[in-house]
Amino acid sequence: MTSAQVDTENVPEEGYERGLGSRQVQMIAIGGAIGVGLFMGAGANIAKAGPSIILMYALAGVVIFFIMRALGELLLYRPVSGSFAEYAREFLGPFFGFVTGWTYWLMWVVTGMAELTAAAIYINFWFPEIPQWVSALVFLVVLFGVNLISVKIFGEVEFWFSMIKVTAIIGMIVIGLGVLTLGFSDAGDTATVSNLWSHDGFFPNGIGSSLMTLQGVMFAYLAVELVGVTAGESENPEKTLPKAINTLPWRIIVFYVGALLVILSVVKWTEFSAGESPFVHAFGEIGIPLAAGIVNFVVLTAALSSCNSGMYSTGRMLRDLAANSEAPQAFGKLNARKTPAVGITVSVALMGIGVVLNYVVPEKAFLYVTSVATAAGIWTWMMILVSHIRYRAAVDAGRLRASAFPAPGGALFSWVALLFLIGVTCMIAYDKDARVCLYVAAGWAVALAVGWAILKSRNPQIAERRDPEFEKVG
Repeated sequence: MTSAQVDTENVPEEGYERGLGSRQVQMIAIGGAIGVGLFMGAGANIAKAGPSIILMYALAGVVIFFIMRALGELLLYRPVSGSFAEYAREFLGPFFGFVTGWTYWLMWVVTGMAELTAAAIYINFWFPEIPQWVSALVFLVVLFGVNLISVKIFGEVEFWFSMIKVTAIIGMIVIGLGVLTLGFSDAGDTATVSNLWSHDGFFPNGIGSSLMTLQGVMFAYLAVELVGVTAGESENPEKTLPKAINTLPWRIIVFYVGALLVILSVVKWTEFSAGESPFVHAFGEIGIPLAAGIVNFVVLTAALSSCNSGMYSTGRMLRDLAANSEAPQAFGKLNARKTPAVGITVSVALMGIGVVLNYVVPEKAFLYVTSVATAAGIWTWMMILVSHIRYRAAVDAGRLRASAFPAPGGALFSWVALLFLIGVTCMIAYDKDARVCLYVAAGWAVALAVGWAILKSRNPQIAERRDPEFEKVG
């Protein structure tokens, strides 16, 4: 074995069924880059930043690529389902693995709430008489059933959800380009590329307002790291994971930058507002029969896709925590179909809080849960970057073997991405609407500190464990 190969002998047998094929992992990775943050959240971001939101998505996309290449290098060094929690545990210590695992679990629980909220809003497009909480509850129960059956069923459902999203966005771009070049439809007379700068400029509300949208933009990229969680159930991780990560730039260019360029050229930015999908609005303006309804169906599948992924990842993360004695041992059990049913069930029950939010504060539910999810996601990305920096230092010192998938720029780009995420966190603190997530984060930090103290009192050795691989020399 060369020093850059995947050391499969040191990859633990986790008991999962390696039921995710290459096409499924690829579509999970693609689907992770197309979620409710784009379809729903982009409306509020456009209203704040105007056409410059395109630049914000592109900037954030570059940083996300740095993060994913850092994760990719770690995944090919040791592909495990615990992923970033395992790497934080190995390179930063057990406490950071504990915090990262539980925080990533929290991110997906609240993201699931956000997706359920968005899905319920989309249903209101057709059936305004149905209360949001009813739709959210129905979707929660159906997806729960999908995740309990088997990872193959999850992968297949996610494959088709992602296929719908990809096909639809490409179709939207093609139709939008047709409106721009051929001038057909109700929007043909006003559709022009000059819409990107003709209405108070490219930065209509100033550069500061554009930068303040970055915390909302980052939420749109939550779930791109999900491909790391699939490592323990991928049939051929050393081939499928690098391919999934390396295709990220074109996914960002097409699905984010390309799609927003087209719709903001077809419809001037002042027509968009928070609380509605800019894609649904744009195709309503074009006036193609049933187009708005079709797009609404697509964004509905995007929300359900992300919620489906959330249920998948929460169960796996709780099982990793249980395996390291950082969560109740019941979470470590697999059912007869090799799925972590107990962890999924508990997570879904907590996602039900989103149903309650949709009943109590339907107009605020989406903002609250997306803010919390963004903060938890930023912590996860930071841990990936810091773990990567420590890993590269260990490789350079000869303590660890090199990965088969080294990140370009080594640790340098990880430092750049880390500073960017710190800057986004400062912006969240400055934004009075998003600041609520920092209050939740403070409470969560206290809860984690108390939990860790209890764990140490019951099992003092837990704070001293290190992965023996990290201590190897030569």
